[in-house]
Amino acid sequence: MFVGQTLGEFVAASRWQDISPALRQEGLRSILNHIGCALGVAQDPAVTTALKVMRLTAGPATSTVFGQGVKLDAMSAAFVNCIAGNLLDYDDTHLQTVIHPSAPVAPAALALAEQRGFSGAQVMHAFLLGAEVECRIGNAVSPGHYARGWHITSTCGGFGSAVATAKLLGLNAEQTWHAIGIAASQSAGLVENLPSAAKNVGMGNAARNGMLAAFLAEQGYQAAPAAIEGPLGWARAMGDTPNLAEITEGLGTRWEIARNTYKPYPAGIVFHAVIDACLALREQLGVPPEAIASVEVAGDQLLLDRGDRQVRNERDARVSIHHSAALGFVRARAGVADFEMPAVADPALAAFRAKVTARLDASLPRGAARVTARLADGRQATLTVSAPVGSIDNPMSDAALDAKFLDNAGIGGFAAQGPGMLRAVRGLEQATELGPLMAVLAG
Repeated sequence: MFVGQTLGEFVAASRWQDISPALRQEGLRSILNHIGCALGVAQDPAVTTALKVMRLTAGPATSTVFGQGVKLDAMSAAFVNCIAGNLLDYDDTHLQTVIHPSAPVAPAALALAEQRGFSGAQVMHAFLLGAEVECRIGNAVSPGHYARGWHITSTCGGFGSAVATAKLLGLNAEQTWHAIGIAASQSAGLVENLPSAAKNVGMGNAARNGMLAAFLAEQGYQAAPAAIEGPLGWARAMGDTPNLAEITEGLGTRWEIARNTYKPYPAGIVFHAVIDACLALREQLGVPPEAIASVEVAGDQLLLDRGDRQVRNERDARVSIHHSAALGFVRARAGVADFEMPAVADPALAAFRAKVTARLDASLPRGAARVTARLADGRQATLTVSAPVGSIDNPMSDAALDAKFLDNAGIGGFAAQGPGMLRAVRGLEQATELGPLMAVLAG
């Protein structure tokens, strides 16, 4: 069987009653975290500008844009909400692929459900299937796909959006197969563009283009049978020889989305171990930042590729080894404001960033970091963190995720509405239709 054929049959045959309570809970956690992150940037120019642009060409207003008090057509709303959910690098992460599963998938499912009257349970089911396919296809081409310069959330996110849309539309196995194949031709997004607004466009298009693929398949459009794995198909055009077993084996029994992780800090996931280690060393050493002569951070190749960079703006700061270490030792915190331009320009943080060096240690697993702090008096201390807060082995609790949601709501200007928004999202599975929920989230 072709890969898309196998996935199409799996998605079309999946039943909500067969989804375990634990998996349903993980789906809700993912959606809640996504919406909170989106609300937190409701006033950011990257979001308001995207909204302004999409309103120029939007169709009938049916679907809510989080925190904006307006609706757009479903595809345009998904575009803007995807950008918002991912903007601060504060959203969920599937560590093996470094895909942010929710950002391209949840906005598509929510926007379409609001437009067409689907229930919260249907949204959650579609989301889980879309995120699963997204991560499995990512597994098949990792790490070569990302190493070639493809931004894997933008490229694989389109598959997740297509699958979630196809499930909500009730497409059969063959139509879903074609939706996946059509999405393969819409896949794009460059790592080189991550420090720029062009990254936002790639993310938003993942949500929007996946929906388009499913709409076209619904109307009879078809794709090549081997659009994913063929000799000139997506996987080989955009990476090395794919590991197709990662896509097809254990469907319905081994769930990649169950390995989703959540961030206590608005930075790339591989920097969380750096922050945790520096916070702990600061407390252990009990000395002021100026007493530290140098800091060495060791990690795997991904950590160095992403984070050994000059910090010129807030986007750089969120993916910087040097800034993460400086926050841990100088400010003893790493909140949203600590990655914004005032923090980038802070002389104390800039001076400390200059003390930090990065070193490859291929023996450390992805997501781990070893930090060595050397003091001016000759003493030194080393700490390795392999399971940072938010990881699979050290997960954020529901209470911590709720607190993060409320904090983000406050940052976005919705402190008073935050508790009501949280209650509404927590009740998603019981919602017979999404109108009331989305009205609350409109702000």
